[in-house]
Amino acid sequence: MHTCTGSVLDSAAGDLILTAAHCMAGGVDASFVPAFLNNAEPQDFWNIGEVYLDPRWVSDQDPLADFAIARVSRDGGDAIEALTGGGFTLGATPPVGTDVTVTGYAFGVGGVPIGCEAATAANVRGFPSLRCGGLVAGTSGSPWTTGSTALGIVGGLEGGGCLENVSYTPPFDDAIKRLLARAEASGPGDDPPAVFDDDC
Repeated sequence: MHTCTGSVLDSAAGDLILTAAHCMAGGVDASFVPAFLNNAEPQDFWNIGEVYLDPRWVSDQDPLADFAIARVSRDGGDAIEALTGGGFTLGATPPVGTDVTVTGYAFGVGGVPIGCEAATAANVRGFPSLRCGGLVAGTSGSPWTTGSTALGIVGGLEGGGCLENVSYTPPFDDAIKRLLARAEASGPGDDPPAVFDDDC
């Protein structure tokens, strides 16, 4: 069973992933499987350790801070970035009309990656939007990418959108860069809130 999507980040230790903060519920033993396709063997699972969250999300689940960076590991082997052949660098929120690619996984058991390509649309209540069909439940945390740069994720307003043909991202600004710096410094993680209401 998979419920959200994440992506590998380019980092010094090669052990960080990016997802939506609302995907990191407190008290849930979560794992990450890179390049998932239909099923996964025990050796494909990476344990999620420290989770780094913006203080706005920890205090009141501010959707403008609906992004998370987590450290992953497994027994033996290389860092996850070495396994996947690289990770995404973090970029800034793109201007309207920027072409992005979104790839993720629908909620459920099994399955293959889904996604779309479209141009970013106007901000809605401070959240960049993307009109692109098929981004159903489970694609929360999917990166909005241009080349090897992540410019956003499915998340933010309404947990990323109540309709499958319109998605949102929290703004990528200095706050997410500070979060990455804190994760790379290997400090203590944060305690995620236990529940999330997307208002849909």
